[in-house]
Formats: sequence, structure tokens, C-alpha cells
Amino acid sequence: MQAFELNQLIQQQKDSNKLYLEFLKVPDLSMGLYVLPAGGADPQSPHTEDEVYYVVSGKGKIKVGNEDRAVQAGSIVYVAKNVEHRFHSIEEELTLLVFFAPAEYANRR
Repeated sequence: MQAFELNQLIQQQKDSNKLYLEFLKVPDLSMGLYVLPAGGADPQSPHTEDEVYYVVSGKGKIKVGNEDRAVQAGSIVYVAKNVEHRFHSIEEELTLLVFFAPAEYANRR
């Protein structure tokens, strides 16, 4: 079993000084904690795997393909592989759990 405590992951991510902290990676799934500051920019580009975002805290918007939607604590967003997407208009720091299936970069050639 692998088990994680969100408070510890948040501290590890802060200590890393990086936006993204991957904390689980097995062949068919990976998970990470992604934190974007209020007013910040989301530098990501499309991934070769499907992904799901769960908003732990914060408030902003996400654009997926041609769709734009507000997100806040409790929002869950699915993004299909290879689809352009980006968080924007971040009003309150966004803390996101990210799930990739299969694991992030598993389909990269």
C-alpha cells in the first residue's frame, strides 16, 4: 500500500519551489499536486495521457479546447489526451490534485 497525507504533500510541494510535485507513479496511473498562485500563469502544454483535475482549494478558470469554465474547491475536470488546456484568471491560489492515466508521459514517443 502507498498512502499519502495532503498536508504533507502541500508542504513538500512548497519546499520544492516547483509548481508540480509528482507523488505517485505506476505504469497505469500517476498523481501529482499542482499549485498555481493567484494572478499566475499556467505554463503547461497538452499531455499524451488522459488527466483529471480535482480542485482542493482556490478559485479560477480553465480552458479546455474551446470550452471555458470556472473552477473552485470541489470542482473535477476531465481533460482528454492531446487536448490544449490551461488554467487562467486565477483569483485565489489553486491547489489541484492531478491524476494521469496511464502514468504521465507513458504515451510519449
